[in-house]
Amino acid sequence: MDWNRTKSIFIIVFLILDIFLYSLYLKRYNEAQSVEIPGERTIETRLKDDKITYGALPSNESATYITGKVHKFTGSDFPDKNQQANIDGTLAHVVFINPVKLRNINDNTSFTEFLHTNVKAGDSYALWKVDREERVAIFFQKKNNQMFYYNESASLKIKWNMDDEVIMYEQTMIDNIEEIEQQETVIPPLQIIQTLYAKGLLKAESRVTHIKLGYSTFSNLTQTQVLIPTWEVQVKLADGESEEYFVDAMEGKIIDIQEDKQEGEEEDWGVE
Repeated sequence: MDWNRTKSIFIIVFLILDIFLYSLYLKRYNEAQSVEIPGERTIETRLKDDKITYGALPSNESATYITGKVHKFTGSDFPDKNQQANIDGTLAHVVFINPVKLRNINDNTSFTEFLHTNVKAGDSYALWKVDREERVAIFFQKKNNQMFYYNESASLKIKWNMDDEVIMYEQTMIDNIEEIEQQETVIPPLQIIQTLYAKGLLKAESRVTHIKLGYSTFSNLTQTQVLIPTWEVQVKLADGESEEYFVDAMEGKIIDIQEDKQEGEEEDWGVE
């Protein structure tokens, strides 16, 4: 018996066995890794299962609490002789003696152009909504391109007639805006979507069409306001309807501003 040859055969056999066992181990390991453990699926997987989609999300952003004072209007705020202002402390109701023509009511930039030309601090407001049936456009005040959502002390509404001429506007404003603390990284948008999903607010087959950072009212004192960073989330449902949500960007709490929203959109101008 050739011992050396026999020894070589054993070595080759054991080497082949080791390779086989190792390959079997790798196969079973990979199979185990691919098995989803109930309750441990990622948010992306759960959203995909419910056919909830979203587009590109904003990158990590930073923000801080801010404070400001409610502006008290005076006659000197309205030097334009074509504007007749009725001032009630922090609210200005302004009527144009000669209505001002809008460039094109089907182009939203026309409303912004009007503000920049005809309204005090008009460039500090951003267009929020246009109701062409009621001929009303609603603006929210902004800071660093971030809106103050449904804040009754920081909004502006214009009304135009059937000839596409602005006949009046109402304005409130916050000034002396300052940061309370240093900038901090806010909760990421995907986590905000997860919060809405966990609360059962995102329905199957819906799509998050818009998510943007702004501010909502934390406290509203007599003349001073504190505003908190807030994610605005717009969602389109499977039936074509739309919903919007607001979430505290620092603590992840759902913010209910429906009362302010209703007041802001249902006010009767009393003018045809």
